[in-house]
Amino acid sequence: MDTIQDLYARETSGPKYRALASAIRQAVTGGAMAPGDRLPPVRDLAWRLQITPGTVARAYTILTDEGALVAEVGRGTFVAAAAEPTRPLTGIEVDAVRHNQGGDTHEVNLVSPHLPDVGQVALIRALLAQIAQDPPSGVMHYPGHASGRAARQAVVGYLADTMLARLDAEDIVLAHGAQNAVMMVMQAVLTGRRPVVLVEELAYPGYRRAADLLRADVVPVPMDAHGVIPEALEAIARQHQAQLLCLSAEVQNPLLMAMPTERREAVAEIARRTDLQIVEDDCYRIGPPSGPSFRALAPERGWYVASISKRLTPALRFGFAVAPEGRAAALRRTAEGGFFGLATPITDLAAALLTHPRLPALQQALRETVADHVRAIVNALGRYDLKWREDALYVWLNLPPGWRASAFARAAEAQGVQIRTAEDYADRNANTPHAVRIAVNAGVSRRSFDAALDRLRHLLDNPPERIAV
Repeated sequence: MDTIQDLYARETSGPKYRALASAIRQAVTGGAMAPGDRLPPVRDLAWRLQITPGTVARAYTILTDEGALVAEVGRGTFVAAAAEPTRPLTGIEVDAVRHNQGGDTHEVNLVSPHLPDVGQVALIRALLAQIAQDPPSGVMHYPGHASGRAARQAVVGYLADTMLARLDAEDIVLAHGAQNAVMMVMQAVLTGRRPVVLVEELAYPGYRRAADLLRADVVPVPMDAHGVIPEALEAIARQHQAQLLCLSAEVQNPLLMAMPTERREAVAEIARRTDLQIVEDDCYRIGPPSGPSFRALAPERGWYVASISKRLTPALRFGFAVAPEGRAAALRRTAEGGFFGLATPITDLAAALLTHPRLPALQQALRETVADHVRAIVNALGRYDLKWREDALYVWLNLPPGWRASAFARAAEAQGVQIRTAEDYADRNANTPHAVRIAVNAGVSRRSFDAALDRLRHLLDNPPERIAV
């Protein structure tokens, strides 16, 4: 313990948990601690160094993740056995490590999620190579509904755990990501010179962008802790003769809530009474669903939209829309009139990827890595008013007194961290909360990610003396 204390005293910069981790690492590499030596109990070392037990536990966790220490339940934490010499990595292996770990960087973008590479990169490369040798759909004809059949059948299997009622490949229309799918649904549904689209009070900004492009008016619907308020929804739908309601029932963006089944049933019934169509965006769900989709609750008016952007990779721009019963033809016409269909190499790749036997294991590994990053955010910022889920790719932070959202975002950007404010999700004239959304970024090293969170915590701990404007 004396050696660790002496080395820790020499660490004069950075967070305390990193300083302690560095001191222990030096004690091990310098020979002061040998393989098999037991580390002091967390509380004992915390008392000796006059730091919190949580700081010691975090340092131990870092070194355990590195393989320098080994934690044994009921016995304690020990210096790990020396590793056997390893051969040099090949170029392909080095590239894989870079994809998995990311690089160290001061600039960390927490605006949109960046997925971890848990093996999907290597799988996509291998499948691309196979398709390049013998493309199942060929490369010399226009794409269309028929050429995407294998991919649509793969989507049916991919959505097997989603409560969508009866689902057939003919109900699915492929899109260039979920935003394109939302746009297609709007084109298939909206009529008249100035149609009205309803959205949640705080909602995915892509709904507004799509509606603006189609010259539709957007009207927000008040929310409570369970989602849109049924009474407000019915009143606003009737007042504006609205045609479409856009929402996210599983992982609401940005507030993270999952709409209870009872609320979904109430919304579906109101949609019937007011002749509303419903488009449900299920892009952010990476785990099992918590309830039935609106397509199951209202099969005559429920449109379902999703993609692989938040579950595998956004690079392929592979998304899809599932039409209500009897409405697939209108959706197909929208796609064919807009872009004929997805490029056949992409649909061939999607068909192979979504049916690959490794896919379930990859998705489980992705969920575990995302959960680990979310826990890091909670560890860093959990003393504040934070909404989070381990199965979501972002958290929602209500700022403490002294911070306005815009000022906090500017201060964070000055520290090399980019985030999104509540204003991005609200109507232009809304009175928005002083809150920000912070996304998981597994594309940078864990060191950089944790350091970015430390900078955000420092800002939260030290608000300006007066409220910034």
